[in-house]
Amino acid sequence: MSKRDYYEILGVSRDATKEEIKRAYRKLSKKYHPDINKEPGADEKFKEIAEAYEVLSDDQKRAQYDQFGHAGTGQGFGGFDQGGFGGFGDGFGFDDIFETFFGGGRSRRRDPNAPKQGADLQYTMNLTFEEAVFGKETDIEIPREEECHTCHGTGAKPGTKPETCTYCHGTGQLSTEQSTPFGRIVNRRVCYHCNGTGKIIKEKCPTCHGSGRVKKRKKIHIKIPAGIDDGQQLRVAGQGEPGVNGGPPGDLYIVFYVKPHEFFHREEDDIYCEVPITFVQAALGDEIEVPTLYGKVKLKIPAGTQTNTKFRLRGKGVKNVRGNGVGDQHITVKIVTPTKLTEKQKQLLREFAEISGQTLGEQEESFFGKMKRAFKGE
Repeated sequence: MSKRDYYEILGVSRDATKEEIKRAYRKLSKKYHPDINKEPGADEKFKEIAEAYEVLSDDQKRAQYDQFGHAGTGQGFGGFDQGGFGGFGDGFGFDDIFETFFGGGRSRRRDPNAPKQGADLQYTMNLTFEEAVFGKETDIEIPREEECHTCHGTGAKPGTKPETCTYCHGTGQLSTEQSTPFGRIVNRRVCYHCNGTGKIIKEKCPTCHGSGRVKKRKKIHIKIPAGIDDGQQLRVAGQGEPGVNGGPPGDLYIVFYVKPHEFFHREEDDIYCEVPITFVQAALGDEIEVPTLYGKVKLKIPAGTQTNTKFRLRGKGVKNVRGNGVGDQHITVKIVTPTKLTEKQKQLLREFAEISGQTLGEQEESFFGKMKRAFKGE
């Protein structure tokens, strides 16, 4: 059976870079490695992938292959140079193998005793509409872990100290070696004797029971900036969980939920509201008082104003939380039609209609009476 094209095997173009070829190989080798994929034919597929990579990752072999095809490589399927792969030679080293299957080589092994940053915390806070607009200062209490004052974070009973784990020798990892047709692969896993800490605590602290930490509630004073909006968050640096092994603490993120206002509606930094006016005010014009977040202001209604007319009060919106100016307030006027009129009011409106040349067909009939007449065809 004819051999497949190496570029086709790795799924790359003929002008692919060495990094693209290496990425493709890593992805495919993880998928088809015999220790991971137990499906029939996976081992042969893996050998095919490894052969293609062994040729295309070498500039000289790749040039020969590009010019002469498989005949120029001097390799048969499954018979590629063991010195370049199985023996971890120049073609593909031990660290590359380890990184391919386990995420990193020897130099990337994590030190269990290295400083580690503490975890971040999240706190949810409810605000009124006005509190979000103008900001405020307040104290909050958050539950978090702190260093145990009895053992000072060691987890060991006072007078004792943790011992180096004899199983992993303080590395926090256990190594197992496996021989394959392509060489030796070392697999490292977290040591289950010490849970990856590299230390064994024989006599645990009676306060924290060996964890080195205790749960406490801490009071924190925070300043909520003016203009914070619903769903936004505030980062309070260094107020998260404490670090491990001398590492820095995490951060506290406060997420805000703002209660809707009964009159105002907010969109980003602008405020929107509706204001009712009478027919007379709309027709003749008037000066009315309009509520804003900063108190009442005068608004001039021109004569002949129609319902849904919009007005803008500049600078009466919300201060931008990042300091980029202040929004506006947008007012939509709604003309309110009176539902109960005195006989004198009705007469005046009839006279107004007559002067305007309008003909009114006033109906005293009820709604249900009209419906009944409509169905009867009267």
